[in-house]
Amino acid sequence: MLEKLPEFIKEIDGSKALIVTDKGIRAAGHADRALSVLEKAGCEAVLFDGVQENPTNHCISNCRDFAQEAKIDVLIGLGGGSSMDTAKGCNFLLTNGGEMKDYHGYGKATRPMLPFIAIPTTSGTGSECQSYALVSDDETHVKMACGDSKALARVALLDPDLTASQPKRVASLTGLDALAHALETAVCIPRNPISKIHSLEAFRLLARSIHTVITGTSLPEDRSNMLLGAALAGLAIENSMLGAAHACANPLTAFFGVTHGHAVSLMLPHVIRFNREDPEVNEIYHAYESFIPSNGAKKVDMAEWVNTLVASAGLRSLSALGVESPDVGKLAAGASQQWTGRFNPRPVGQADFEALYSSALSDVVERV
Repeated sequence: MLEKLPEFIKEIDGSKALIVTDKGIRAAGHADRALSVLEKAGCEAVLFDGVQENPTNHCISNCRDFAQEAKIDVLIGLGGGSSMDTAKGCNFLLTNGGEMKDYHGYGKATRPMLPFIAIPTTSGTGSECQSYALVSDDETHVKMACGDSKALARVALLDPDLTASQPKRVASLTGLDALAHALETAVCIPRNPISKIHSLEAFRLLARSIHTVITGTSLPEDRSNMLLGAALAGLAIENSMLGAAHACANPLTAFFGVTHGHAVSLMLPHVIRFNREDPEVNEIYHAYESFIPSNGAKKVDMAEWVNTLVASAGLRSLSALGVESPDVGKLAAGASQQWTGRFNPRPVGQADFEALYSSALSDVVERV
């Protein structure tokens, strides 16, 4: 599938491409393989491998400076969400100037942007199908969502072979993140006929294969299911929004350094139980539960199933990560400021977030 990359560059009349990636992806051989494919097809390309996890203003400015010097006219994001966010952020600054904070929000780019091709090597963020770049402020560490329809990838190239090199922990965390995307978009307030189609198909594909990813027994078909499922979940986000599990996850990352996929996975079962108090949402969860493999057993409960996946992945509990009861208020205050919480199907305020964190904190089963 990666061999098709030159075709797409020629279709968009590109003459010189910048591949934006990180050193881990380069070490895995994916970046050099992409460069080789392009060279053989006569397509000029250069490589920026300075992407960092949770990209910041500084990282994106470095990429912008590299792109300006190279005089490129196509951007390629190769890797996980951080690579694609860096490429999108670079596109904002390269074409419209200023700093990333100038684009916090949506639709603030006034000039055309360069064509962007997204090539995910993880099955998680769905960033290849979204018009937002998530950028951390260097000083406050607050994540800024900078979106614009012009930032959306012209092409999302999905090659399951590229995901085979993921370490099992990375595959598990990104897969659980994609699952959270499918479940939160399924019930969020802005859900609509288009997003619901994407959410349901994403969940169907992810539920079929996520256990094999977590146990390290995935086959090519499983990797294909996960990659397409993550992309469809990304489309669901693009057409709707997320909810309280993601609002809870970001303060855990900011205050305790918990990886995003880990944080959202710990909070998701508790948010599911909270949301089930809404009868309409409860019906949606019931419908989705029919797609969970049950091995002939009785119908599986969604929250319990997610808990089982978290345990199988060996993810440590909040208490094992250093979170204590006195931290709940601070975490809840942070979650209350997250915009994704506004789209949760049940309203969530400070007291609700405190209850969600307290519930998660009482889950003291050690998962190591």
